[in-house]
Amino acid sequence: MLCTGSEPRKQHRLMSDAHLSIATGTHSSNLVGVPTGLLASASFNEFPIALSIRGVRESHADLFDELSLCGSLEKARQIFQEYMDRLFKLSGQHVGARRFRASYLRLLKDWGFDSNSPAGAVLKGWVESRFGLFPTFHRAPIRRFNSPEWLVYVEQKMSTRFNNNNIHSQLDVLYEFSQWVLARFVAVGRKHITLYRGTNDVREQQLVQQLDARSAIVHLNNLVSFTAQREIADEFGDTIIEVEVPVVKILFFNELRSPCLLRGEAEYLVIGGDYRVGMSYF
Repeated sequence: MLCTGSEPRKQHRLMSDAHLSIATGTHSSNLVGVPTGLLASASFNEFPIALSIRGVRESHADLFDELSLCGSLEKARQIFQEYMDRLFKLSGQHVGARRFRASYLRLLKDWGFDSNSPAGAVLKGWVESRFGLFPTFHRAPIRRFNSPEWLVYVEQKMSTRFNNNNIHSQLDVLYEFSQWVLARFVAVGRKHITLYRGTNDVREQQLVQQLDARSAIVHLNNLVSFTAQREIADEFGDTIIEVEVPVVKILFFNELRSPCLLRGEAEYLVIGGDYRVGMSYF
């Protein structure tokens, strides 16, 4: 369970201190044109505005021009996959005889198995660089800079195995495609999608404010998995978190790719920050 008012004040203070030392320490700039402090706030998540990574749609105008002419999600997926394969040469796994060619597909598959893997660190590092949000958990809580936990994260996110083939640019295009699909086919006219997360490990969520016995504001890691199906969340923990997630904070969901890349059919990858959540305990 998350820390509540009935638990020791010391635990609450420790979690709050962790929040202040890392979660509120954000880059002074990002690539989406919204102050990072605002982007991380519960207020933004309740009242989101449109986000776009600077220059991505302009740099890939051919892709979005072609997408604008298609009338189905299936066709849009085909156009996107062919474009990414052609631009980043994703059909082969190696360059020459030795060098591994990094792919957003491999990152997502590895995340599905273990979000605290080196691939997970690269994804969290992309969120850090584009949205200015530091991770607060990678294999263990990250409570301060230059701590052993922070250094493990930095080492893994810089891994040469995954940091080639313009991997951040691949993720930029993936995010913009996700936003295009959500606006065109999946969440037309909507600003939020109700998502769920089951957990037994409270270390990945930091309590910001307990509102009542069933609701709170929590700080979520800079990238975190959710599901659109409550019954799936039940399988992953005794605490079920229900969140109204801004559409603009969705990086990926399984409908973008066939076959599915993540564990559950209804899984979403969500950019974090402070969220007002409902909680159920079992």
